[in-house]
Amino acid sequence: MRLAVIVTTYNWPEALALVLAGYGAQTDVCFELLVADDGSTVDTADVVAAFGRRAPFPVRHVWQPDEGFRAAAARNRALARTDADYIVFTDGDCIPLPSFVASHKVLAQSGYFVSGHRALLSPAFTRRALANKTPLFSWPLPRWVFHWFRGDINRWMGLVTIPGTWGRRASGWAGVKTCNLGVWRSDLERLNGFEESYEGWGLEDSDLAIRLLRSGCRRRSGRFAAPLLHLWHRENSRAQFGRNEERLAMCLNSTEIRARKGLSEREPERSTPGLAP
Repeated sequence: MRLAVIVTTYNWPEALALVLAGYGAQTDVCFELLVADDGSTVDTADVVAAFGRRAPFPVRHVWQPDEGFRAAAARNRALARTDADYIVFTDGDCIPLPSFVASHKVLAQSGYFVSGHRALLSPAFTRRALANKTPLFSWPLPRWVFHWFRGDINRWMGLVTIPGTWGRRASGWAGVKTCNLGVWRSDLERLNGFEESYEGWGLEDSDLAIRLLRSGCRRRSGRFAAPLLHLWHRENSRAQFGRNEERLAMCLNSTEIRARKGLSEREPERSTPGLAP
């Protein structure tokens, strides 16, 4: 099985550098990494290029013009640039622990998608970690328990890996987030990828989960298997959230499984060299 990690980012190169360092420290480096860039400036391109020169796996920077929050389109663009069998979606503010990729490979099972989770870091702790370029991905569990007592992280139990609990079935689409999501490429192609009519923050991941379940895929939990550390940041604008809620209501009330504006829009870009800002 060939696996690709797609990391979505927008104009936060300091966070992305720490996230990429986490992928460079993976116990399993047999994967490729694509940065799905939603219109960042050249600072982000420099971070990706520098990491790519030393990474033990292929790294691609897939950029699109900055025309507002278009995470669904950015993910489809990156998806069109890889032929990997299995795709793990995450974000440029989510730091993986060293076993993250290896755990997703274990969890991958035909007919299922995997919804993972994250532990949230506090604002002050996030600022210190970024300022000091702290390799949080390398910290042992007892250190996280200490920082939980200090209020620097919202939970420590979520960072425990318990193999006997891995991959339990989960129900419904609620709670599925693209900050930690594993999906077979064949299932994504059948759904025509993400619905790109979602612009502005929110709900494109819910739309995808609904269509995955409707298509016959089942959901597995990645809890206690593949956690992430989520760096604190201010909330994105909710200006278009109402429109996205309307789109999601339409999705729930329909029987469609294919995105109307999705991956097929990006197929002409499959062999195109990566864009640069």
